Amino acid sequence: MEVIKIQHPHHLNTDDLPPLSMALGFFDGVHLGHQKVMLKAKEKAQSLGLKSAVMTFDPHPSVVLGKNVGDVEYITPIKDKINFVSQLGIDYLFIIHFTKEFAHLLPQEFIDQYIIGLNVKHVTAGFDYSYGRMGKGTMDTIPEHSRNQFTYTTVPQLKKGEDKISSTLIRRYIRDGNVQGIPELLGRFYSLSGMVVQGDQRGRKLGFPTANVDSKEDYLIPPVGVYAVRIHVKGVWREAVCNLGYKPTFHDDLEKPSVEVHIFDFDQDIYGEEVIVEWHQHLRSERKFNGIDELITQISKDKGNALLYFEKNKV
Repeated sequence: MEVIKIQHPHHLNTDDLPPLSMALGFFDGVHLGHQKVMLKAKEKAQSLGLKSAVMTFDPHPSVVLGKNVGDVEYITPIKDKINFVSQLGIDYLFIIHFTKEFAHLLPQEFIDQYIIGLNVKHVTAGFDYSYGRMGKGTMDTIPEHSRNQFTYTTVPQLKKGEDKISSTLIRRYIRDGNVQGIPELLGRFYSLSGMVVQGDQRGRKLGFPTANVDSKEDYLIPPVGVYAVRIHVKGVWREAVCNLGYKPTFHDDLEKPSVEVHIFDFDQDIYGEEVIVEWHQHLRSERKFNGIDELITQISKDKGNALLYFEKNKV
């Protein structure tokens, strides 16, 4: 997949690109609804003799337009989004750097510059997609803005029970710690990536060595607590138990929760390794213990509960 990052205003010409079938959206999560849109664009590309493409934006519009205080936490930071879109077999990914100037484009200007101007011959988007200033452009207005230069497909909502599968619903699941329910929405377990860094090595002294995973990305993380997880390290998925939290038994002043993963039957040196932590089951909330012995007893129980989970839920 070719990744094309675009600053507004762009200077690409239609001759610079092959005729495209493009999926439009922000696509945080690349969930099952998003995948349906992208795969429809890919299907249209194959039937119409075009190359498949996805257009997304970075950062989140709310960061630029002042609707959020502080940083936005993503289900899929841009690095992960690139990876998941690539796995769908898409030919091109366009990442538009979202700015106030870009946001001020009128709907017709957006279509002229970023659809017709990028040699797009077919557009696919969800039923609720909007474009242009104030989101005034919709899938209902796209025929009049198309100037008869491209065709389009509107993808209806995908539902789980009574709920629309959406980034908003997935965020609620994550914030509630309902990580075990997320595969029904994402099509995979929720995950974060990061590097194994030096910790205080207290876990090793307690008989439960941990990999301390530090991520520089703005992930939305589940509530603090203990989780059954898998960790992808050195090309292999391994079962593990993870403490996500502030380690209140030993610390009173950690600024952000740490991700400490105890990998079962594993004793390799993995400092500096890039890993992926996949959240499978919330086991318990974080709490402060009265002493080391009480903590060790609980860690043993946590490990046993995680092992039991994976015995019953082989991936």
